Amino acid sequence: MSTFKAATKGNIARGVGRMADLVFTKGNGSYVQTSCGKELLDFTTGIGVVNTGHSHPRVVAAAKEQVEKIVHSQVNIGYHDKMLELTEMLLPNLPRGLDTIYYGTTGAEAVENAVKMARAMTGKHAVVVFRGGYHGRTFGTMAMTTSSRIYRQKFGPLIPGIHVTPFPYEYHGITTDMAMEELEQLFKDTLHEDDVAAFLVEPVLGEGGYVPAPPDFLRKVREFANSKRALMICDEVQTGFGRTGSLFACDSDYYGDDVAPDILTMAKGIASGFPLSGVATYREIANQCDPGMLGGTYAGNALSCAAAIATQKVIQEENLVENSVKMGERLRDNLRSIQQSEVSKGLIGDVRGLGLMTGVEFIKEAEAGIKAKLSQACVEENLLLLGCSTYEVVRFVPPLNISEEDIDIGCEKFENALKSVL
Repeated sequence: MSTFKAATKGNIARGVGRMADLVFTKGNGSYVQTSCGKELLDFTTGIGVVNTGHSHPRVVAAAKEQVEKIVHSQVNIGYHDKMLELTEMLLPNLPRGLDTIYYGTTGAEAVENAVKMARAMTGKHAVVVFRGGYHGRTFGTMAMTTSSRIYRQKFGPLIPGIHVTPFPYEYHGITTDMAMEELEQLFKDTLHEDDVAAFLVEPVLGEGGYVPAPPDFLRKVREFANSKRALMICDEVQTGFGRTGSLFACDSDYYGDDVAPDILTMAKGIASGFPLSGVATYREIANQCDPGMLGGTYAGNALSCAAAIATQKVIQEENLVENSVKMGERLRDNLRSIQQSEVSKGLIGDVRGLGLMTGVEFIKEAEAGIKAKLSQACVEENLLLLGCSTYEVVRFVPPLNISEEDIDIGCEKFENALKSVL
């Protein structure tokens, strides 16, 4: 790396946190390369973005073809063919009944537009969110995010009308029944149903610790929202497009047939790294927004839509959802073997997850900051692995087309890193 590039790091805003002082120059499949020629197995996938692996040939080919046609076709000026083609492809695979899509650029943008739709539909303003949830860093979404105080510190006062209630986190003793009791109490001492527009929930806590909601929780939230004449928004920005072993977590056998959200947000894995997000809902809800109430300069970008079309084809035709289930089970079996071995010294308390969205949590007696030290030790083993949560949790987010061999290699690297830290 040139001296110029090294010095330029100081000109990048320090408010962006980074796991490692690396400069990435290339990615292929489950691996990335740095400017120094170092190759690392990527168990982060850009935080659940490149579900098809880095630079999948079919996605790259689709992007190259689209660049030569039209890159940017602004949505407030007219339609473009790739947006319409993508919509035709997504609609049959959405949770039951959702028939209208708004396209944006980022997950946070999707969440904010989902809330706008909910407010427009209900004529109410308040939003109930669940502790540990991550919904974005924009001014609106950081008020809804409680996975860490870092996302909101020094930025207050935040927008009003956001109310936080517990998420069931069974490893820490919070069951579905306890979470629902607290939710009911919130409506006795703080909230009136005439004020509440929506309940916003991640089926699996992301930044909050990779915690799948118990199977009955989403159903009970769905029923509770109905009883309060409010909408249910499922934030599937990180869980969507096969990450949890189904195309969408809320539409899986794990959660059953009674969840069906009113609004669903999606991003990350939709386009293999090209900036694109979406809000799927019912036409009745979407149509409460008059023309001009939604939009954005780069919303539904043509290049991103072309990449998204190729991504959906790869997911379907290369059986990535099925592989997510199979490789996720193998990953957790390996990690539980490490948990039970002498290497962990009894400090791994929980291994959990759905599909290829797996969290490993250390017990409270483990050294404070162990997740950060472990991430750095993994870099030394040529493995990218991120921490998350206010607890000591590391998360495993490999590509959905990862091989058995690379799952095993990654677990071996993790075990070696664990030895060096413990």
